[in-house]
Amino acid sequence: MTRWKVLPREQCQGIRNFVVQYILQCSNSEEALKTHRTLLNKLNLVLISVLKQEWPHNWPTFINEIISACHSSLTICENNMIILRLLSEEVFDYSAEQMTSTKTRSLKTTMCAEFAQIFKLCQEILNSATQPTLIKATLETLLRFCNWIPLGYIFETSLIETLRTRFLEAPEFRNITLQCLTEIGGLQTGGPDRLNTYDEQLVKMFTEVLTSISNIIPLDMDLRTTYPQSNSRDQEFIQNLALFLCNFYGMHLPLIENLPNRDFLTHGHFYLIRISQIDDREIFKITLDYWLKLVQELYEEMQSLPISDMSTMSLGLMGGGAPNPALLTNFPLRKHKYNEVLSNLRIVMIEKMVRPEEVLVVENDEGEIVREFVKETDTVQLYKTIRECLVYLTHLDVVDTEQIMTEKLARQVDGSEWSWHNCNVLCWAIGSISLAMNEETEKRFLVTVIKDLLGLTEMKRGKDNKAVVASNIMYIVGQYPRFLKAHWKFLKTVVNKLFEFMHESHEGVQDMACDTFIKIAKQCRRHFVALQPSESEPFIEEIIRNLGKITCDLTPQQVHTFYEACGYMVAAQGNRNQQERLLSELMAIPNAAWDEIIKQATVNPGILQDADTIKIIGNIMKTNVSACSSIGPYFFPQIGRLYNDMLQMYAATSQLISEAVAREGEIATKMPRVRGLRTIKKEILKLVETFVDKAEDLQAVRTQMVPQLLDSVLVDYNRNVPGARDAEVLKTMSAMISKLGGLMEDQVPVIMENVFECTLDMINKDFSEFPEHRVEFFNLLRAINLHCFPALLKLDNRQFKFVIDSCLWASKHDNRDVETAGLNMCLELITNIAEKTDVQTSNAFFNQFFITILQDVFFVLADQDHKAGFKTQSQLLMRLFNFVHPSDGTQPKIQGPIYQPDQAQPGTSNREFLGNFVSTLLQNAFGNLTPVQITAFVEALFALNNQYDKFRLTLRDFLISLREFAGDNAELYLVEKEERERDAKAAEHERRSKVGGLLKPSELEEEEL
Repeated sequence: MTRWKVLPREQCQGIRNFVVQYILQCSNSEEALKTHRTLLNKLNLVLISVLKQEWPHNWPTFINEIISACHSSLTICENNMIILRLLSEEVFDYSAEQMTSTKTRSLKTTMCAEFAQIFKLCQEILNSATQPTLIKATLETLLRFCNWIPLGYIFETSLIETLRTRFLEAPEFRNITLQCLTEIGGLQTGGPDRLNTYDEQLVKMFTEVLTSISNIIPLDMDLRTTYPQSNSRDQEFIQNLALFLCNFYGMHLPLIENLPNRDFLTHGHFYLIRISQIDDREIFKITLDYWLKLVQELYEEMQSLPISDMSTMSLGLMGGGAPNPALLTNFPLRKHKYNEVLSNLRIVMIEKMVRPEEVLVVENDEGEIVREFVKETDTVQLYKTIRECLVYLTHLDVVDTEQIMTEKLARQVDGSEWSWHNCNVLCWAIGSISLAMNEETEKRFLVTVIKDLLGLTEMKRGKDNKAVVASNIMYIVGQYPRFLKAHWKFLKTVVNKLFEFMHESHEGVQDMACDTFIKIAKQCRRHFVALQPSESEPFIEEIIRNLGKITCDLTPQQVHTFYEACGYMVAAQGNRNQQERLLSELMAIPNAAWDEIIKQATVNPGILQDADTIKIIGNIMKTNVSACSSIGPYFFPQIGRLYNDMLQMYAATSQLISEAVAREGEIATKMPRVRGLRTIKKEILKLVETFVDKAEDLQAVRTQMVPQLLDSVLVDYNRNVPGARDAEVLKTMSAMISKLGGLMEDQVPVIMENVFECTLDMINKDFSEFPEHRVEFFNLLRAINLHCFPALLKLDNRQFKFVIDSCLWASKHDNRDVETAGLNMCLELITNIAEKTDVQTSNAFFNQFFITILQDVFFVLADQDHKAGFKTQSQLLMRLFNFVHPSDGTQPKIQGPIYQPDQAQPGTSNREFLGNFVSTLLQNAFGNLTPVQITAFVEALFALNNQYDKFRLTLRDFLISLREFAGDNAELYLVEKEERERDAKAAEHERRSKVGGLLKPSELEEEEL
């Protein structure tokens, strides 16, 4: 895998022959095959690795040899089928990230060219062999070929007939033949507009297989009860049947829709309904993807009709007059062929609904109702897909959807279907279709739902039952902000109900009440500060007035959420005087507690040693942070009120920490009291950072906040022992510099003086200590380089070299965040030097650092542990080559020499020096490379340094060809992956924004609701 090219040719030949002979020896009889199965599996993989190096250029006869060997023995033939399967997988399924693009293309071309004789061999075996293991191995190999071989091999031979016969007549091959037929059923043939001979064969295959399936599984069989008792082969068959139907319908549905016999359409879909009902998440996911595709297509067809045509057609259907004859060519729509299927599907989707992210009260494995802590990403994704499917189903027939949900809710109320699970899934489904109905329908539907659920809360006895219903009410109301905004009294009733739930002691209910409150506060914020009809004051006034009573049973964390929620309302008050009054009243309780502590501390500083006082101060700061995060720039009066006392508190707590460390050593920083004091410091910094991030009057921040902050924070950081230095100081400095930009230029020297060397000294001993400081240190350097670059140039030579060394050191770090920050800073720094400094400064910089940076970039590029940084590494290398000799012919950015006098003759061009230097570097590092390979690679780096995509591809192919990168190379393909994901995300958002309800209310701006 890694050193093959270094071996002399005769040794390569010897190893190759040895492996082949050993494989033949281990597979020349049934007994040998059984005895050596494990070893043989390994030998087969070794042969594939050799083939990737040798075939076709050094071993052009391989395919002929393997086919000839098949005729010598049935067991050798069986193992050779496995080798051909592995080769197909390697070339067509896994090659992208294992081989260079040229090599991959070459192997695919060769495989396709040689395929005729492989296919002929497979057919011979399937038509004449009787040995089950050989037939199975051949079918498994054929299965791997199905997705890439030319269509002619499938449709112009007897292959489909052979497979169908095996399916019908040999139960032991039923699963593998059905998998092959599934692959064939998913192939693109003549397309929906014309029926060609390939399509005819596909339809024939499908109808005959479906007919035979009805003899195996009766259509009315309830798979929910029979599936769990089935043996593993029968269970596998059900899964394969799901794949077969989904694959075929997914690709060729119009062919079946147009058949005169409708049974092949409806029966197949009812099988899928039965399969979807099975309690098996993996099987359900298979069918779910198909259902989503179907309902989306049916919806899009409905949308493609002009609105006038749709309304006329609806009138005709409802007895309001005959539809326009011109429309009958389009009628019935495809969706009408599926009425019964879709109605059943709505029930399936409701009953299969999984827990949304917003629901925090769940039933655990022991059947208890508890607070949910861990998010299951699989469940979150499944919820999104089911939700999308239900939204489309609602659009396709809103009356049927409403009726099914209302009837199911009635059965919860009358107790006939009551259970925690049934109540949950129904309510999650109801919450998932917000905005999919028109406003009038939504209003009628929701009034019924909430009324029934509130009645259910009163009716049910027992805390668990009440907690389940309460959680469902909160989830549903949180999903329907449009309804709440349009019905003020209902909104007020709901919020008051949430306030009631905030006193409910059952695990998770209070959390959910607070989470729902903040969601409603965010989406309906203006309604809380406006004077509503028949009200004597805005509702926010009542909330703030009763804030103490409402939150008295909440934990501190829940109180912080409550303050953040109220903050959204305060920020929505447009009148500045009113807003400042509301802010003052909102913060009255924490401010009173703060004032009392400050007053007591002035008289007796010792109270700051008290554990309860420390906890209270921490919570006051956290409350301010929460409120500031939602109130934003309007928080200025409040932070102004606290600012000076807050910085004095910072200094006082810092003094106490230092004294504790001096008394007890660095172990003191781990003690509960000192940790509590550090929390106060961190929260003070977090409050400043949060406010600065939201601030709009930057000049006021610079003059009124920055000087005092730096005075309080920097010297304290510098003189503390390493264990007592807070990474948050570095984070806050980065935030200040990023937000205020050039306004902070004159402050950079004092920041660097106090944090640079002392932090560097903490982190340069190894790669593991002080992980948070590492990340924030490099983020700070990056922020200075990006936003205050001139200040960086004013550092003395020693400090400047420290900066460069630090950033190169970071690029080799095993912490991804540190590595990323280091690489990005290096890239941004050389760009700034080349483009924003005078020629003299630029020449001096590159003369001193160009080669050092280049060597370090090549070091991390060739290091397997640093594949994750490939995107930035390649950008950095391209920039270095471009600065020396741009491939577009423009003037080089670097005018002076990049080498020292002892490295090259005076007058040597940078282009010549760089080419020779890199060639020597690579030759010394990789002895297996030929001079021709190295020269071609280096020339490509010069030729492509203006085209990032081609430069990156060349670099990636080179790394893979080194064989140093055998294994998982996914991270070398990160750019393509990111681009695909970004494009897909944008297209997905565009698609979802066009269908009412596909974007959740929380994903929409308030104005869009």
